[in-house]
Amino acid sequence: MQLPDKSCIASFDVHAQKSFTSLCPKELPVPDGLSIVDELNAQARFACLRIGAKEAHNPNAIWVADDKHPQLSPVSGDNVDVRWVPHSIVGTKGFELIDGLPKITNYDYYVWMGIELDLHPYGACYHDIQEKLSTGVIEYLRAHAITTVILGGLATDYCVKNTARQLSEAKFTVILNLGACRGISPDTVKTAMDEMRVSGIKMVNSASEFLP
Repeated sequence: MQLPDKSCIASFDVHAQKSFTSLCPKELPVPDGLSIVDELNAQARFACLRIGAKEAHNPNAIWVADDKHPQLSPVSGDNVDVRWVPHSIVGTKGFELIDGLPKITNYDYYVWMGIELDLHPYGACYHDIQEKLSTGVIEYLRAHAITTVILGGLATDYCVKNTARQLSEAKFTVILNLGACRGISPDTVKTAMDEMRVSGIKMVNSASEFLP
């Protein structure tokens, strides 16, 4: 795939943290989630900016599942939808980036999401499900004249999909690097990829498909 000038490209690491890997089996491990690091680093070499986002949750959030309210059961609130087991809790192992990724301070822009007790967003461009409160990602990219975003992270069928959609709706060219993503299940990944293709999101199997 031919890319535009590097000065127009950003690379985006979405929720590439240990909570979504086998290192945290009681949280939300994504199959093969640890294997995305090399591809995230590879795609970043084609970009002038590297940005990222982490989930940053509180153990007392209203969406936390328990014995009486199992995971994926509905929860009431303007910016929550279903319950999840505790994950990405600030200060825990699950909050940490996967080994091999840069330090947070070596990214050009970074977002922490979902620290409020009543917010559980999926896409990294907004703090709320209603998509009214920007995280600043879109504005940052526009301020730096970015036109193309190469995307990877966890999980393909949730946070990556929603981030890709938000960026596409903001009129960026979005390229999903499948080698830098992993999803929860084949069925939901297929549905997510179909939705993204319909939205005009481009896809490559790995960063090796990019031409300088």
